[in-house]
Amino acid sequence: MSIEDILNDARAVVKKVVPDHVEITQIDFEGPVIVIYTKNMEAFAESNEIVRQLAQNLRRRIQVRPDPSVLMKQEDAETAIRELIPKEAQITNIFFEEETGEVQIEALSPGLVIGKHGALLNDVKRKIGWAPKVVRTPPIPSKTVEDIRAYLRTIQEERQAFLKQMGRRLAREVPAGENWVRLTSLGGYRQVGRSATLLSTRESKILIDCGVLISEDNGSPYLNAPEVTPLSSIDAVVITHAHLDHSGLVPALYKYGYEGPVYTTPPTRDMMSLLQVDFIKVAMGEARKSAYDSSNIRDEVAKTIPLKYGETTDIAPDVRLTFQNAGHILGSGTAHFHIGDGLYNVAMSGDIKFEKTWLFNPAVNKFPRLETLVLESTYGGFHDIQPSRHEAAAQFRSILGRVLGRGGKVLVPVFAVGRSQEVMLVLEEAMRTGQIPQAPVYLDGMIWEATAIHTAYPEYLNSQLRTQIFQTGENPFLSPIFKRVETSDMRANIIDDVEPCIVLATSGMMSGGPVLEYFKGWADNPLHALLFVGFQSEGSLGRRIQREAREITLNDRGNPLTLQIKMDVETIDGFSGHSDRLQLLNYVGTMEPRPERVIVNHGEEYKCSDLASSLYKKFGVETRAPMNLETIRLK
Repeated sequence: MSIEDILNDARAVVKKVVPDHVEITQIDFEGPVIVIYTKNMEAFAESNEIVRQLAQNLRRRIQVRPDPSVLMKQEDAETAIRELIPKEAQITNIFFEEETGEVQIEALSPGLVIGKHGALLNDVKRKIGWAPKVVRTPPIPSKTVEDIRAYLRTIQEERQAFLKQMGRRLAREVPAGENWVRLTSLGGYRQVGRSATLLSTRESKILIDCGVLISEDNGSPYLNAPEVTPLSSIDAVVITHAHLDHSGLVPALYKYGYEGPVYTTPPTRDMMSLLQVDFIKVAMGEARKSAYDSSNIRDEVAKTIPLKYGETTDIAPDVRLTFQNAGHILGSGTAHFHIGDGLYNVAMSGDIKFEKTWLFNPAVNKFPRLETLVLESTYGGFHDIQPSRHEAAAQFRSILGRVLGRGGKVLVPVFAVGRSQEVMLVLEEAMRTGQIPQAPVYLDGMIWEATAIHTAYPEYLNSQLRTQIFQTGENPFLSPIFKRVETSDMRANIIDDVEPCIVLATSGMMSGGPVLEYFKGWADNPLHALLFVGFQSEGSLGRRIQREAREITLNDRGNPLTLQIKMDVETIDGFSGHSDRLQLLNYVGTMEPRPERVIVNHGEEYKCSDLASSLYKKFGVETRAPMNLETIRLK
């Protein structure tokens, strides 16, 4: 069926379902959805049944938007909103989403924007035509979120043209005949880092993750493999979460010829942009050439289509995608692919945490259908049993109490996203309740900005933390114990100061960033301590130090620098955002439906093999632990 045939079908269905008095002005493809423009939005607002019937008949995602002619100009609409909403609501931001015809109103008192029984919001809608969406103002403003919104405002016409072009590509006809499904491992198999997997059918190619191996200079996936060349042959890129080992090289795809969409969750889009910008800065600071520049990150943002958890969309003519919570970091998602008309189903776990943490609910392992699961194995080895969060916090407090008590300083290498925020929550509670001595906690790197992005997306946090941040008025992230390190002079003063303190600094594997400056200053002092709370990949500086290296030679701005390590070196495993072996087995054991095949990745070689063997013995499912560049036919 041609694109015009599909649109003609859509027009016929609309004519049949939508009442005659409702004026439809345009029907078109925009990205994965059929968009219906109307001058009578109230008819659709009053009856969800109309949209449901349209979606059922067309078997596609439907969006109903107001015709541009009924929308007040943005400048005038903003003025009208501020006139209608009482000043006591304290509006902090108004953001127009031209793609959807919605206007997001951020306010400190959202209830005053809505009004009694929604009356005030209805008045706003009638006056300006835009559909208002009210959210509580994030307690910590995020420059990244604001910059991305501002940029998307400036490219609205280009983005709409891209979505229409993409919609037509998605709607291309799938020829009749046998279909097949294959998986090609391009990175992150029998290793941790440079995650990349190609999901192929006869009709389409989907690249899942495109990360970098932080511990190596040339740690990129095998993007020169024949299956992925040219890059323009790829239909879609799907990113499970923002960590650089999964998203770090996405902008490079645009540099080398990819022009299609990126699908991920809204917080992942913002967070990976933040980390990618920092990736460029770190490369420049170390006099290395970056794999891409900021213009490539802008291309990525412009072509990202954000999806919420549970939202299903077409990403190729024969592939549908749904993200479910993976519990790993903010916005992390397990990507579920429904291929063909019931032909096959694959889930890529990404990185998962199958346990409720201080930040998130546990990973989802219930799917409508599932034949193959691709499962991470970072802690899948026989001995990889982690302490609980409660035990980890107790061990953390014990070490801090000992080091601070003797007048020392504690350096904690952290990933800006996830581990930083969990450590902050534990520190805030421990100091507030007097379980450890009072001391300043310095945040160096992107930690504060990453924390701000967390508060911009409260719906992705667990309900207990949401309540703490927004309703009790006791936001733990705003505790006075936390102090941002904003200049190199401030960092130098902290390093030289004699007073005890705690420093959370990036990068988490000590592969670069400000953590190295503190390490250089404190390594030879036995009063101080280096405390690892996150995974250290093979080959990283952090792993070398963990293995009891007492002398390390660093590259210090092009010159070798040898350090004697006399500070305490401690590791706490219970803070990890990865599931341990028992949780991974439980994740598969309680999965609905149980997959027929499990492919193990994202782990050191022996851990991948060990977990694959254990899953086969315990559950009787087919398992594989492929090497990079293997292709497996699934169907």
